[in-house]
Amino acid sequence: MAETVRSTTSTTSVQAKKSSNVISWLAPLVCIIAGYVIWRFVIGASANFSNPDPAGGFWPDHKGPKTAFSKMYEGGIIVPILIGCFLVVVTFVIERMLTVIKATGRGSIADFIRKVQYNLANKNVDAALAECDRQKGSVGNVMKAGLRKYKEMITAGDLNTEQKVLAIQKEVEEATALELPMLEKNLVFLSTIASVATLLGLLGTVIGMIRSFSNLGESGGGEAARELSKGISEALYNTALGIGTSAIAIITYNMFTTKIDSITYGIDESGFTLTQSFASLYK
Repeated sequence: MAETVRSTTSTTSVQAKKSSNVISWLAPLVCIIAGYVIWRFVIGASANFSNPDPAGGFWPDHKGPKTAFSKMYEGGIIVPILIGCFLVVVTFVIERMLTVIKATGRGSIADFIRKVQYNLANKNVDAALAECDRQKGSVGNVMKAGLRKYKEMITAGDLNTEQKVLAIQKEVEEATALELPMLEKNLVFLSTIASVATLLGLLGTVIGMIRSFSNLGESGGGEAARELSKGISEALYNTALGIGTSAIAIITYNMFTTKIDSITYGIDESGFTLTQSFASLYK
């Protein structure tokens, strides 16, 4: 008679999170369009210039800006792109902030892990699961998945202790693999703009300088000096926008990565807590 062999490979209760990244890639395009609209119809409104271009069009040739704000218009076509980049940074800073706040959950992660450790030491798995429900963060989600397997392994008589610990560890790793991508999602936009915005600002400045020196060659005397000074001032708006946008992107990117590292450490510690607790209490 053939003997039935039971597999020691346990199924996982962790379900993949379905999410679409279409909005993430659509948002930058919308922000660039919004940047052009702000540059063309807000900064470049005819009322902001003493000699507006009545023809209008995609890039009206307005002259005589009345305010320092309207002088940004004469910085050239790179300005709306930089405004769009700034809007992209603002959009994803808000999006990441909401995600990280949700992933952090309620209360201190260290306090949460200590409470779970206390409950496990008293062999009260249900109380530990209740703590996970109250925490409602990424660490709590991973811990909850591990605790469910932990509870299942307590009554699994067909496996030895080492196999049970491996099953718990596998469950934690699978839950972690689903949580971490959500934390790091869309940070690529901030890191990219942190580098690109400065280069775009310098590009706009170079284009403005080329145009200024070109106009200088066509005129002479005091008028030429005034036109050159005006052109340099306009070109430097690109540099200011680029550096400012890049600085905000770098600061926020570093803030988010630091917070994500803290959450990741809590997840790693939670997995270690489960496996060590089971190995010591259920030999």
